[in-house]
Amino acid sequence: MPTYRARFDATVAFTNGGGLQVQGFLVDVPSADVTSGEIGELFLDSLGLLMAGEVQLSNVEVVEAAHKGTRGGPAADGVSRGEGAAYVELSHVIRDGMVTLPNLPGPSFSQQLTREASREIYAPGTEFEIGLLTMVTNTGTYMDSPYHRYPDGHDLTGFSLERTVDLPTVVVRVEDSGRLGIDAAALATYDVQGKAVLLHTGDDARFGTPEYVEEPHFLTRDGAEWLIDRGAVLVGIDAANIDDMTDGTRPAHTLLLGAGVAIVEHMTNLSAVPPTGALFTATAPRIEGLGTFPVRAYAKLP
Repeated sequence: MPTYRARFDATVAFTNGGGLQVQGFLVDVPSADVTSGEIGELFLDSLGLLMAGEVQLSNVEVVEAAHKGTRGGPAADGVSRGEGAAYVELSHVIRDGMVTLPNLPGPSFSQQLTREASREIYAPGTEFEIGLLTMVTNTGTYMDSPYHRYPDGHDLTGFSLERTVDLPTVVVRVEDSGRLGIDAAALATYDVQGKAVLLHTGDDARFGTPEYVEEPHFLTRDGAEWLIDRGAVLVGIDAANIDDMTDGTRPAHTLLLGAGVAIVEHMTNLSAVPPTGALFTATAPRIEGLGTFPVRAYAKLP
């Protein structure tokens, strides 16, 4: 089913004086035949403008395009929890020898007990295999807890299920923004209170290749501050690092984990998740003393 966005110029007069002009603004719209009045209301809602008076639109163009999650727009509906819900996998498969980051060793699979050896233990016709996996904790799609950054922060066992399961989700699409840094301005139109915020950069298309770490997208310091101030509970990204890897202070990790906000890195398939309305889950085993571990990340679609 096609979805549409409206592009337009607008002038707003405020009832307490002053005004605002914008050019080439975009909002999600419910249909191709949306009216100018409806577009004006969506424009005001998307920016949360108060005391706005008359809105004048010009150069209006309705185009077929994927919704980006305009606040108050058609993609901001609630989630259906009925039977037959669809799910989307958002984590990479962990495979023997895979490359997550070029400076980290890949996982190594072997066997603690082979099927052949087990036949000497069990009754005829009965056999088992016990695998042995050696890997760094930063493998595949993984979750960071505060302990990853802070020695006195809580480890993976410190995240309650309420903070990692069935979280209302906002997907921020920046793959065509032309900028690598995801700052507060790029997040300004989103309602993130109590939500998982998933940053869709498209970098996952390069996962496992040397190009994956070349000019990756990242969350800026002011972007992290904005998310914390507005109550995001989890932030995910489909890129090599949530931070600018040239910045040794790692501001996004430092700020988010310092505020108790979970981070999920190296996600994938975010293009299949709608801008709003889905429920996000990412859970790691309850391992004491670890700050990071792979997760099964997925979205339940509305």
